[in-house]
Amino acid sequence: MTKTVQTAIVGVTGYAGAELARLLLHHPRLRGKPPVFAGRVEGKDLDRGDIPLTEIHPQLGDSNGNDKLKMEPFSWELLSARGVNVLFLATPHEQSREWVPEALQRGMHVIDLSGAWRLTDAANRAVYAFDDEGDELAAATQAKAIYGMPELHRKQIAGARLVANPGCYATSVILPLKPLVVAGLVDLEHGIVADAKSGVSGAGKVPTARTHFMYAADNLSAYGVFAHRHTGELLEQIGIANEEIIFTPHLLPIPRGILTTIYARFKKAQTRESVAKVYREFFAGSPMVRLYEKALPQIQYSVRTNYADIGFQLDAGGKRAIIVSCLDNLLKGAAGQAVQNLNVMQGWPESEGLL
Repeated sequence: MTKTVQTAIVGVTGYAGAELARLLLHHPRLRGKPPVFAGRVEGKDLDRGDIPLTEIHPQLGDSNGNDKLKMEPFSWELLSARGVNVLFLATPHEQSREWVPEALQRGMHVIDLSGAWRLTDAANRAVYAFDDEGDELAAATQAKAIYGMPELHRKQIAGARLVANPGCYATSVILPLKPLVVAGLVDLEHGIVADAKSGVSGAGKVPTARTHFMYAADNLSAYGVFAHRHTGELLEQIGIANEEIIFTPHLLPIPRGILTTIYARFKKAQTRESVAKVYREFFAGSPMVRLYEKALPQIQYSVRTNYADIGFQLDAGGKRAIIVSCLDNLLKGAAGQAVQNLNVMQGWPESEGLL
């Protein structure tokens, strides 16, 4: 892309925004070039015009000058004056739909953490009910978007102007399933079941009745049955039909992390080695995927890392498989994957700033 990189984060107040700020502030390639933090300044803060970053996220304070960083009122003039050429949007879907075309017109590269530009099929996008659906500019912008999963689209991401960062649940299902489907192992007529469970931070920072402590603690609940927004990503990226998979998300009473258990049947009997070989070959050169060949992954192994962990077990006949994947929904499922995409776009080592 460019030798001089000036990033900006819009939406730093959220959970994913905080992790994104932490990663970029400590990225070895960005030393001395902290992100520009921009957002909505409201209420009592209007008079002073900006908010110290450490008032929003005290954990980001250190002795390297982060205490002096501020979130300023968003404007295109601010981003232009600061020389921003890589814009991270950790904003609601509708806001990203409005701002991404403008950012591209201004010559910026965009990594969008929302679901605004992830889906190429209008039928799959219908779940978002975007007001600009069918608009010429929206269609042209969508045509520029690359689904930001380096393990699948590394070459396209390297030359992209707009990267649509994947959903957290989608990442936890696509990565373990795609290699097996591409290899022709999975009996799609028999169907796949993906049973996913996520920590409460996956629902975002704005509290709801479902994410309130009194509801979520000591509880486990299913939601979004047959209607979750990430389903379209599974269909498009794995290359399967809606009737070939059942995906059910659940809310776990933990702060962060996802564990997905996938139930699949193979067309022909497989061995542990034959399945492991498919995974090894598919993820060769993918530093953020760890294959567990002798055990199953657990949330505690991947939480607060950018790794996607994959493990599996076969039944005695070798035709039924249970695959387990784990990741941190705020890192590999959001901010960490966004930085991974930045690395690919810049031609830097993919895992730089993430280990």
